[in-house]
Amino acid sequence: MERKVGVVGMGSFGAAISMLLSSNSEVLVYSRNTEKVNKFNSDHIFKGFTFSPDVIATDSLQLIADSCDLIFIVIPSANLRDLMKEFGPMLSPAKIIIHGIKGLDVENLDITDNDFTSYNTERVKTMSKVILEESSVVRIGALSGPNLAKEILEGQPTATVIASEFDEVIKIGQEKLSGDKFYVFGSQDIKSAEFAGVFKNIIALGSGILAGRGMGKNMQAMLITRGLREIIIFGELLGAKKEAFLGTAGIGDLVATATSSLSRNFTFGKRLGSGESMDKILTTMDEVVEGVRTLHIGMMISKKYKLHTPITFILYKIVFDNYDIDKAISYLMRYPYAEDVDIF
Repeated sequence: MERKVGVVGMGSFGAAISMLLSSNSEVLVYSRNTEKVNKFNSDHIFKGFTFSPDVIATDSLQLIADSCDLIFIVIPSANLRDLMKEFGPMLSPAKIIIHGIKGLDVENLDITDNDFTSYNTERVKTMSKVILEESSVVRIGALSGPNLAKEILEGQPTATVIASEFDEVIKIGQEKLSGDKFYVFGSQDIKSAEFAGVFKNIIALGSGILAGRGMGKNMQAMLITRGLREIIIFGELLGAKKEAFLGTAGIGDLVATATSSLSRNFTFGKRLGSGESMDKILTTMDEVVEGVRTLHIGMMISKKYKLHTPITFILYKIVFDNYDIDKAISYLMRYPYAEDVDIF
């Protein structure tokens, strides 16, 4: 009998992945919230969407480890290392893990600390690196692309990328996730796919801020275009190839995340641009806004290595230093860019 596929994380994206997988396999989805697990198993409804009986929830990581050879991990980046310290010892080297986390790991990161002198690129680690460090699993993949969870749950068509050094990871990921309305590309450049998916969240915050100030598509398009340049600068410094940022995991994900009210990062920015405080927004949103953490990491990298990233600089000032948004927009409009395209 075919083994179940595991999903660790029962937020919106974890639920969306579970729904996709259920077309091809039985699914075990993990949440540490026992009440949430019991409710799902009683009615198979999540945020108004009905799921197949082939999706079963559990609050046991051990059951996932024992029942599943392929496991998707979809949780906030700040929680991954702690999860893997618990989950890693349960996993054998034969397992395959594909993560869908758009964030980075920095040991002892404090987003209230603006002293960046002690940070360096060696401390910035991808999610795949964390999984390798905290388990014996070798075959790891990363899921990246324009994957707004609500659209997937509604059955709207989209595509994604599974990146891995191992062909079999890409192949099995494609077999389990592909459907009539969900196409899966493959890439062997996992590092580039991960960094492309991470840094676009900074630009999505900025795009939301513009929307919150009533700005139109012209300004939004300019921010996305100039922001792509900065995303590539960060990625190259950390060892990614710039070509990856022009594909589905890069500009594809960037456009979706930076233009949709279904994006948590865009929504955070829009509420901030409308006058709400960061603390109020973060305490009232029902899921983690990865871009806030990534913005701090991006500023850390930019300061340390003297990178030319004015958008990241001014967004950091807005989010963390309460800099006046209208002055910030004026600053970016008048910033002396030497050339329109200067990254190739």
